[in-house]
Amino acid sequence: MAVGVPAVPAVHPRDGLAGAAGLPESKELGKEGGESDEDQLVGEHARRDSPAWATAGGLRKALLSNSLGWVMGLVFALSWLAQSVAGLAAGNAERLAELRDPESWGGYVTGPEFWSRTLQNWQSEFLAVASMVALSIYLRQRGSAESKPVGSPHDATGVEG
Repeated sequence: MAVGVPAVPAVHPRDGLAGAAGLPESKELGKEGGESDEDQLVGEHARRDSPAWATAGGLRKALLSNSLGWVMGLVFALSWLAQSVAGLAAGNAERLAELRDPESWGGYVTGPEFWSRTLQNWQSEFLAVASMVALSIYLRQRGSAESKPVGSPHDATGVEG
């Protein structure tokens, strides 16, 4: 083992992880959707190393089951709020320099300037993501965890390289 490189913890064969601990992977075709509690390792099917909330029920299980969506939604809302505050501050600085009255936050977020900036930002983000998705169908990157093996057919999904 190289000096300064931490050892990868051993994975118990019962856990069925085949050495890929912590890596998100695509589901196999036909396994889309929420799956059963047994497939998702929650409730009575949770393993000893599962998060504590995986064994809980009710609201805690629902929050854990959708935690990625909740956190990404919160990040989205907070970044949009920050964009509105920064845009309002910049716009009001210009207005004050021109000796005009400042605009209210409500007036700014319902006005065309805010929506123009928002839609331009979304357009660039969607273009970047859509191009990555489309290009990853036909192009490969040898050794990348995000790419299918170089020789896999274009319609192959869930293939590990």
